Amino acid sequence: MSTSLLVWIILAPLLGAILSGGLYLYHIKKEKVSELTFSLIGCITPLISFLITLSLFLRMNDEGIIFKQQLFTWINIDKLNIDMALLGDNLSIFMTMFVTFVGWLIHIYAIGYMRGDNGFGKFFAYFNLFLASMLILVLADNPIILFIGWEGVGVCSYLLIKFYYGKSENIIAANKAFIANRVGDFGFLLGVVTLFFALGEVDLSFASIESNISNASNELLILSGFLLFVGAMGKSAQVPLYVWLPDAMAGPTPISALIHAATMVTAGVYMVARFHFLYSGIEEIGLFIAYIGAISALFAAVIATRQTDIKKILAYSTMSQLGYMFIAVGLGFYSTGLFHVFTHAFFKAMLFMGAGGIIIALHHEQNIFKIAQHRAQLPIIGATFLVGVIAISGIPPFSGFFSKDAILAAAFQEGEYLIWAIALGTAFLTAFYMFRMYFIIFVAPTKHRSQYTYTSKTITIPLLILAIGAIGAGFLNLPTIFGGEHLVDTWLGQLNSKTIHMSHLTEWILVITSVAVASAGIYVSYKKYANFDVTKPEEEVGLIGNKFYVDEIYDAIFVKTSKKLSVFIDKVLDDKIIDGFIMSSSKGFVNLGKKVAMIQNANVRFYALFMLLGMTCVFIYLLTTLGL
Repeated sequence: MSTSLLVWIILAPLLGAILSGGLYLYHIKKEKVSELTFSLIGCITPLISFLITLSLFLRMNDEGIIFKQQLFTWINIDKLNIDMALLGDNLSIFMTMFVTFVGWLIHIYAIGYMRGDNGFGKFFAYFNLFLASMLILVLADNPIILFIGWEGVGVCSYLLIKFYYGKSENIIAANKAFIANRVGDFGFLLGVVTLFFALGEVDLSFASIESNISNASNELLILSGFLLFVGAMGKSAQVPLYVWLPDAMAGPTPISALIHAATMVTAGVYMVARFHFLYSGIEEIGLFIAYIGAISALFAAVIATRQTDIKKILAYSTMSQLGYMFIAVGLGFYSTGLFHVFTHAFFKAMLFMGAGGIIIALHHEQNIFKIAQHRAQLPIIGATFLVGVIAISGIPPFSGFFSKDAILAAAFQEGEYLIWAIALGTAFLTAFYMFRMYFIIFVAPTKHRSQYTYTSKTITIPLLILAIGAIGAGFLNLPTIFGGEHLVDTWLGQLNSKTIHMSHLTEWILVITSVAVASAGIYVSYKKYANFDVTKPEEEVGLIGNKFYVDEIYDAIFVKTSKKLSVFIDKVLDDKIIDGFIMSSSKGFVNLGKKVAMIQNANVRFYALFMLLGMTCVFIYLLTTLGL
């Protein structure tokens, strides 16, 4: 069904970004613009997007329709036809609902966090633009428009990671994120091009691709599926393109919350789900995706156990949880993976926002042991932080339990017992390192207590709302063994090539096992850290503490090699070989020119001599050839 509302979901934050950007330029050049003005623009626009999406969701639920909006024909050359069109189906509206809602709450939180910052208006301009880019990605009707949003979130992440560009490490972190994502994006673009040649179709809409996918070469589809997932590796920080994510914590905490909860890193999972019709036919690539997800989940969890920076612990936890999501979508359980994206948005946004509140209270201190040594009195942040830690650890009845348990059940049902075992081990580590962070920050004994007790309502109110979601969001997809009806799975029925169907006994055994494993992780963490001496902090040493030296390995293999190659190209290939050849050749021409120039001396008798010699040669030629 055609509608003109889809574009306004995107335009609202986009216009907010333009207006805030313009006012910020006016603010720094002429007169001061109040923070209240920027706050109203920044927070009302995502709310408008959410309300429009909610209205479309209610209509879809009542009437069972799908919305489309074609804006104009963008490219129409020979066999290539690309429309600037938007799609509001069950998948895109589902994603847009929580992206706009959680994004709106993070915008409200940012008011309190960024208060008094010189770049307050600029921050909200970037923030609105980030949300608009994600909405383009989600609502796109074809992969080319999706790629525009894909690149948009990459650019915005770069701008926000280096927001405090006065520090060189922030610039380095932003460049690292930008370059790592460009590697993935190159794979994504090649995947789209490969898909175009595989189909030979003039219309690249998702509906057209799905209807013609059976006619394409299987080899090209496998290559396309792999290349598209390379893009997801970069955007969603999976092995081996994950290295940018921990360093991205250089940006202000609100952007960390937005990247990890509602935008950017979830784009890879969404993309795989959007191309479900492709991956369902190439299960070997799907299995590859699942194994990459499992390896990434375990790898990140192991590293997180030795980190001391509160934001980096949360960053590695995001990478790990994304691994769970890729396990699900890789095995063909797309709605299961997206359900974890949904629940994760609530508790991960809340954890980052809580971390930001703690960081502000202790004058931007991020080391968990130093935070513990000067513990601030923050009861609301402490309570909501505990809710988030319990939810991500997979303890019932919190939301993370239901979504994570469904992924474990999917892996077990498919007979991928190695993936199931890795995911189960990751669940133990997740509970361990998340409660390690909680016990150190809030429980371990300390002699000093900060006098800081005030927390802005723009920080605490969004936290309380997200806490409700972190507790109750799981009930929206309650499994049948708990008397539920799988509402999320039902809504995303278009994606479900596979569903979980096993005996209740097997399900109960899996549930008890996962809860027991998570509880064991909490217990081990409690025994070690509940009474930990925070004046003797752990250090990031050894193989795990140094993140398996992956950054150093990448630096040696790629960065230093590239530098040496560039020096060779510049000093040897360019200067000595190419320039040397050109200069030696030019010297020969210059010398020849000098000799030829000798006859251009303006001497009439000299010219007459050459004329006489020329005529003599002509006569000799005639006498010789004609026999005269």
